[in-house]
Amino acid sequence: GIRRADRVGLFLCPVAFKMYLGITPSITNWSPAGDEFSLILENNPLVDFVELPDNHSSLIYSNLLCGVLRGALEMVQMAVEAKFVQDTLKGDGVTEIRMRFIRRIEDNLPAGEE
Repeated sequence: GIRRADRVGLFLCPVAFKMYLGITPSITNWSPAGDEFSLILENNPLVDFVELPDNHSSLIYSNLLCGVLRGALEMVQMAVEAKFVQDTLKGDGVTEIRMRFIRRIEDNLPAGEE
């Protein structure tokens, strides 16, 4: 399973959403191994006033959020995978981002730079 310190790091996700987007996603659907969970956003402010044209219906408009989550967690030494499972812009009831812990990133400094 996932170490306690890493779980605490993952719990920072909802705090960051509140700080930067003004919304608080819920954390649900933990995997039995404790290394995956879903972030559920009842409201996604990135899709307000957005409509996908028919010829771009496969576009994941808010995929920026997955990149931000991955990048932010890398800054605290965590490699994660983030992907959209549900999207209100595509008619789903909520926006769901599935997060999976991959590994703890160990700093390997070049010799002499310690």
